[in-house]
Amino acid sequence: MNMKIKDREFVPFIGEREIDATVRRLAAEVSGDTAGGEPLLVCPVLTGAFMFGSDLVRRLTVAAEVRFVKYSSYEGMGSTGTVNAELPFGEWLRGRDVLLVEDVVDTGLSIQRMLDDIRAFGPKRLRVCALLFKPGSFRGNYKVDYVGREIGNEFIVGYGMDYDEAGRTLPEIFVVKG
Repeated sequence: MNMKIKDREFVPFIGEREIDATVRRLAAEVSGDTAGGEPLLVCPVLTGAFMFGSDLVRRLTVAAEVRFVKYSSYEGMGSTGTVNAELPFGEWLRGRDVLLVEDVVDTGLSIQRMLDDIRAFGPKRLRVCALLFKPGSFRGNYKVDYVGREIGNEFIVGYGMDYDEAGRTLPEIFVVKG
């Protein structure tokens, strides 16, 4: 079913069942690659990755702690080109096994900034997990270790992702029409 959000029309793109299967697969991959010992430090990026991060952590089979961070570069439907750290990283990263969790990796500039910030605190291990990845837009200089699904350059909304703060609470993902 199509949906109107503000001034745009969106159409269904990824349903709840596919999202759930993707999250379960990613949780199994992360768990399988995580050694025992200290809990994995999972850092979902607010606000877009809050749903994905929550679902992912609940499905991990290894001990985990959660610390939210907030970096932003989007306004409306496009990147501003400037990355703002609103809720930054801290000393709590030092010597930890860190998993940075993002809803969608687009140009990769925000995550590049976050990775640089994280590395300054000396984590023991650092990995990136993204529900969605846009290889056609990606300009980052790093590897996305866990990718749920590759997509084109479409603008998406739902499952935590928004269009001007609207649409975050939708349980599935929609794509802008046309």
